[in-house]
Amino acid sequence: MSSLQEVRAKMMAHFSGESTGNPEKWAALWDKGDFLPWDRGRPNPALEDVLTDKHDLIGTCMTVDGSGESRRKKALVPGCGRGYDVLLLASFGYDAYGLEASETAVKRCVEEQQASGKNYPIKDESTGAGTVSFIYGDFFGEDLASRTGVDKFDLIYDYTFLCALPPNLRPEWASRMSKLLASQGSLICVEFPSAKDPKTGGPPFAVPPSVYVQHLAHPGEELLYNEDGHVREDLHLPTNSAALARIAHWQPARTHEIGEGQDWVSIWKH
Repeated sequence: MSSLQEVRAKMMAHFSGESTGNPEKWAALWDKGDFLPWDRGRPNPALEDVLTDKHDLIGTCMTVDGSGESRRKKALVPGCGRGYDVLLLASFGYDAYGLEASETAVKRCVEEQQASGKNYPIKDESTGAGTVSFIYGDFFGEDLASRTGVDKFDLIYDYTFLCALPPNLRPEWASRMSKLLASQGSLICVEFPSAKDPKTGGPPFAVPPSVYVQHLAHPGEELLYNEDGHVREDLHLPTNSAALARIAHWQPARTHEIGEGQDWVSIWKH
């Protein structure tokens, strides 16, 4: 058995019988701390390249509020791990919020910021760095706004968050993304693992591009899947009022090694 197969087998054994996305299972891994296979030790280069090169799609870190005043955009990273991508977003000028369902994970994020914050230099001196906030809470919880002080986010980044959730939570994931994303905001997804056989289970669960396309077009709706575990694309269902539209989709020139050759980047808007 290869190292990757061993890791996946250990993950599946840990989550055996779990279909609710119980955060306590993830918290137990963080508390023990000796098996964190999702930790890559640095931000995803694919996100860095989007923030650097795709201003035509996502704009800059600044926006104008309803009163005409300039302000920093607010970015959310659910399931932020040790917070690398949150620190990266702040270096690009966003007020960045990392969300974790484990108190230990949040402590690790703060430690990472204290130890390695200097490794995230300001990208644009004219706008400066944004703030960093690490939040202990539930992505699906109604108290998220009170915990973050933010009702809507201008940018949301998903990498290894959707794939960590049992497939039965995908309708709720899509609905929550739609509700949390500001009217002019951007949802950035690095789609991983996109080439995995859905029948092998998870986490991480297989999330080919069709999963994002179908669920974000129908937030909150239960969708049909084939016997092979792929979401049905042949039903041509009408989108609903909460739908997000994919405005760009490409395979990144750079990403984490584990996703090379299979990762996709997608950008979504209302």
